[in-house]
Amino acid sequence: MLDKVKNIILVLSGKGGVGKSTVSTQLALTLKERGYKVGLLDIDLCGPSIPYLLQLEDKDVHQCPEGWVPVYTDLDQKLAVMSIGFLLNNRNSAVVWRGPKKTGMVRQFLNDVYWGELDYLIIDTPPGTSDEHITVMENLRTLKCNGAVIVTSPQEVAIEDVRKEISFCKKTGIPIIGIIENMSGFVCPNCTECTNIFSTGGGKALAEIVQVPYLGSLPIDPKMSDLLGKSCVIEHPNSKTSIAFNSIVDEIVKC
Repeated sequence: MLDKVKNIILVLSGKGGVGKSTVSTQLALTLKERGYKVGLLDIDLCGPSIPYLLQLEDKDVHQCPEGWVPVYTDLDQKLAVMSIGFLLNNRNSAVVWRGPKKTGMVRQFLNDVYWGELDYLIIDTPPGTSDEHITVMENLRTLKCNGAVIVTSPQEVAIEDVRKEISFCKKTGIPIIGIIENMSGFVCPNCTECTNIFSTGGGKALAEIVQVPYLGSLPIDPKMSDLLGKSCVIEHPNSKTSIAFNSIVDEIVKC
């Protein structure tokens, strides 16, 4: 039930392990801290990490006459979350499903969750360009999708996979809001100097080549490891990560 959702943002990645779910979570929290009412939908069915990242693993999903009721992170109900992780017995349970069952579950998440009125819905998608992505686009055809935020890491193999993700967006008509380069350098916890343990700048260079906006870079920062369920822009407002997320959200709200 997305008819009362004003803005829909997809978060995509060409490959796994680039921090897409962490970026999705912090984008949702940053939008919430700005006063927006936000939904976060985790359709990464085989690796649902959103409940863990928001410390909601002990929560249950309930039903009402309108459909499934999402899990809320706060009493003011400013951030609503839905994930298959809430439907599993424990976090180590594997989802061993073929394509049709997975696409059926994605359709349920998109059509049967009672989100109510939302300013933003962030959809955390699986890595790659799978059946789940096509199902999402089929269901969003009649609704306004602002576009996709594509997350990469600096390594060349990740950058190459992002090219495929950009091609997928263009073929399916998804506007690209921009590219984020995650894990772009390591911030020393003592002196706060940022060292490029991987290569850097690949995301920005690719954005220039394919002519899509570059939203910014996010470093590896040990301070962020204690942020489960917390917003970086509140806990560490002056960090490079928080400054980057604020800048990225500035661009998202312009769309």
